[in-house]
Amino acid sequence: MNVIDRAIEWMAPEHALRRMDARNRLQMIRRIKNSGYDESAASRKKNYGRGWNPANKSPQEDIDKNLPTLRARSRSLVTSAPLATSAIRTNRTNIVGSGIRPAPKIDFDRLNLSEEEAQRWQKNTQREFNVWAESKHSDLRKLNNFYENQQLILMNQLVNGDACCIFTYADKKDNRFMPYDLRLNIIESDRICTPGTTTNVNLFYKDPTTHNRVYNGVEIDDKGAVVAYHICSAYPNSNLNIKKEWVRVKAYGEETGLENVLMIFDSERAEQYRGVPYLAPVIESLKQLTRYTEAELMSAVVSSFFTAFVKTEADTGENPFTGMIPEEDSVSNSQTHYEMGPGAINVLNPGESVEFGDPKHPNGNFDMFVLSMAKYTGAALEIPVELLTKSFTASYSASRAALLESWKMFRMRRQWLVNDFCQPVYERFLMEAVASGRIIAPGFFYSPVVRKAWSACQWNGPAPGMIDPVKELQAAKLKIDLGVSSREKEAIEINGTEFNDNIRQLGKEAELIRNYIGKEEENE
Repeated sequence: MNVIDRAIEWMAPEHALRRMDARNRLQMIRRIKNSGYDESAASRKKNYGRGWNPANKSPQEDIDKNLPTLRARSRSLVTSAPLATSAIRTNRTNIVGSGIRPAPKIDFDRLNLSEEEAQRWQKNTQREFNVWAESKHSDLRKLNNFYENQQLILMNQLVNGDACCIFTYADKKDNRFMPYDLRLNIIESDRICTPGTTTNVNLFYKDPTTHNRVYNGVEIDDKGAVVAYHICSAYPNSNLNIKKEWVRVKAYGEETGLENVLMIFDSERAEQYRGVPYLAPVIESLKQLTRYTEAELMSAVVSSFFTAFVKTEADTGENPFTGMIPEEDSVSNSQTHYEMGPGAINVLNPGESVEFGDPKHPNGNFDMFVLSMAKYTGAALEIPVELLTKSFTASYSASRAALLESWKMFRMRRQWLVNDFCQPVYERFLMEAVASGRIIAPGFFYSPVVRKAWSACQWNGPAPGMIDPVKELQAAKLKIDLGVSSREKEAIEINGTEFNDNIRQLGKEAELIRNYIGKEEENE
């Protein structure tokens, strides 16, 4: 209490009490204000946070508005940056590989089938599906079969942020070599855009007929549900002389309620309708690393050239050293242009001289720096640096730990691809097969529970592989012996095969061996 407070307390005690109460409340407010994140992550007083004031905006403002730029830069990196190319292709190889293949696993108890009947139905269905899936007639453009389109869908999603597949059906004239009409029409993300837009993203467009809001080609109703997609007849930014028209494709069939369009992307925010390229968090880092790598490479090349410069007071046209660089390798014939190359000799004009800095290349820290950046990039992409750079120089334990960690991500993405693309395509195929009578499935169209039981399917992709087969097979045997795993599961995990198929094949081979040994004994 200062002198003024004491004087007020002696002269006007009630006023002094109010002053003290106000001061206590003010101190309490200050304590609340300076608590929690106010003094740390949310502080605007500390130096690190004074100029850091990001805005809180909608997913459309944060994502959709920037998608054209993100896609363009992502594509550029995939074609020019080795680490970016490795990241995309590593995902493709480990998630899809030669194809994520179906293994029907129907709920035979619910369908009142015996296990033997279920196995026969599953084998027949798998054969029928492969008739369609392994043919390029499954593709509207007849470019890829279904398993190749899995790769295409994943690559498009990773590079562009999302991928789009439209269910279509072929004409009878196009059905001479294929008993099924189902066709997959895969289009690139760019073509799904707001009508009339080319270079810019219109976030305020409304469909003139439905008056629904359209965000970057995705039309939503007043509840936020997707109702249609607006697809351009050509690439909006293309310079080709092609007329650009937009077609409105309903997201779901009016009568069936089935999906007409599969929009495949990885959601990051609740009200997000378009996907973000996989490389988006590391675009800046990868571009700068690429520039640094190119600069180091060029510096090393320049440093390796042994180039001589001749100073003369004579007419340079009479100098015997001219023309030492082969004409086909020369960039310019200008007398003021000097070129460097292995063993090149340039003649300087009178009064000219050449000075070089000392670049000290190759840089001894180059490998260490690139490796550090690869670790940094791999952490953001969930790919260990060993897998990103394809350099397994660590111990068995470290390498295996890295592979196991990466396979958590690969399995998650594979299951996501199965849920969003593979299984919906399989179910759509099964509907046509049952409707046409090529596959018998009683009650399929009358009960969603029965349809779900008939549609159950397991999808198997490439296996992780083994660093030390002996150790890992021994571990698999131990898991089976302890009852924490099964032979079927381990067969899928180790090399992606079916246990039943393995047993059947082993039985055939054992029979052949017995027959061969029997014949040999008879001959003796």
